[in-house]
Amino acid sequence: MNTVQRYRPAPYTALVTNLLFPLHERVKQHSSVAVRKQLEASQYWPEERLRELQLVRLRRLLARAQDKVPYFRDLFRELGFDPAGVQSLDELARLPLMDKAVIRANVDRLKAQDAVGLARFNTGGSSGEPLIFYIGKERVSHDVAAKWRATRWWNVDIGDPEIVVWGSPIELGAQDRVRALRDRLLRTHLLPAFEMSATKLDSFVARIRAHRPRMLFGYPSALSHIARHAQAKGQRMDDLGIRVAFVTSERLYDEQRAQIADTFGCPVANGYGGRDAGFIAHQCPHGGMHITAEDIIVEILDPAGHPVPRGQSGEIVVTHLATGDFPFIRYRTGDIGVLGKKACGCGRGLPLLQEIQGRSTDFLVAQDGTVMHGLALVYILRDLPQVKAFKISQESLDLTRVQVVLDTALDEALRAHIERGFKARLGAAVTVQVEQVEAIAPEKSGKFRYVVSKVATGRAVA
Repeated sequence: MNTVQRYRPAPYTALVTNLLFPLHERVKQHSSVAVRKQLEASQYWPEERLRELQLVRLRRLLARAQDKVPYFRDLFRELGFDPAGVQSLDELARLPLMDKAVIRANVDRLKAQDAVGLARFNTGGSSGEPLIFYIGKERVSHDVAAKWRATRWWNVDIGDPEIVVWGSPIELGAQDRVRALRDRLLRTHLLPAFEMSATKLDSFVARIRAHRPRMLFGYPSALSHIARHAQAKGQRMDDLGIRVAFVTSERLYDEQRAQIADTFGCPVANGYGGRDAGFIAHQCPHGGMHITAEDIIVEILDPAGHPVPRGQSGEIVVTHLATGDFPFIRYRTGDIGVLGKKACGCGRGLPLLQEIQGRSTDFLVAQDGTVMHGLALVYILRDLPQVKAFKISQESLDLTRVQVVLDTALDEALRAHIERGFKARLGAAVTVQVEQVEAIAPEKSGKFRYVVSKVATGRAVA
């Protein structure tokens, strides 16, 4: 399970990989095919050569930010910072850290003046603070290429049958005819992760068996929940030929990895990143979490903002080198991680994240017993412009508390809107208490959790 033989794609997979998907990307004006080929060559470069590439690309990003992005033009002038004079990656430390508050306050001034075709995205982030930002075609191309490269590490490729268990409205709301046709051609089948009732889980298990995927992709909590259900029903899932389960968007716990691997009979490949920060790291079959170093500079900083030695933990701060249209420079992820000291046995020169403490999202339980992903409630709040931060606490099946940080006073219309949305998911008889607060307090650990459930879902929850 720790080694992967040379990949020989099936004929239809080869057709998708070599013709249909490249055509799809060309129509969308993405350069992901060329970028992926570059990444597959550079992944074996020694780390020092990768750092030289990072420096070249960093200078290019900073120069464009100075020339075309109003926010950075003004910032560099105030600091007396000249991108042309940057001689080392260490000089990034001369720039201030960038967080969600900075982006929210400067969202229009962070757009490059020559950017075209920007796509609007939003995310709740690990603290529950809504964030709106923009992504250009270069960034999309590089993110697709990075994920594609990592997919091929596991003897699967675009065009192999895939089950995606996901909950983002970006995916779930885009099932028009063109998207549906594309998914059929690519053999991708989407299962919504919001609801996990027994009936839904029965249908998920049946659809996975019918589709016979070569790979799974989704939240670790959702995939492990499906796996537990199949096991409880006595339904084998390890006879389908699944080669790998890719998980992302949440911290992967050991018991989740074991449950998914045992039930589906395949290794579990962890991924770390987000819509805002990009695809930061992917796990290879040797177990190493490889940073996408060609595109992303990762800094690990102590609470004072100083870099810590490899092997010590600190906040993960990233600079995405393909974000010239809307730069993410020294962006605080809010997550804690550790850079690895040793090389990976796979032979790749890409540096390693030895440890990641990413965001955690709980399941919630409706009054009728339906188990749903916490994001089902997060999405009700995160696009409300008045809501600056929030925390959802499910105290019992009958009571859910919602703390919100607002830029205006909480009025009855907003309170009623939130209550209606929550009751629609949790049950009409549930009491939803909405409270306006000045700030959301962190957990004792110092981490923020924006969904906390005290209702058992068949596993321990906190």
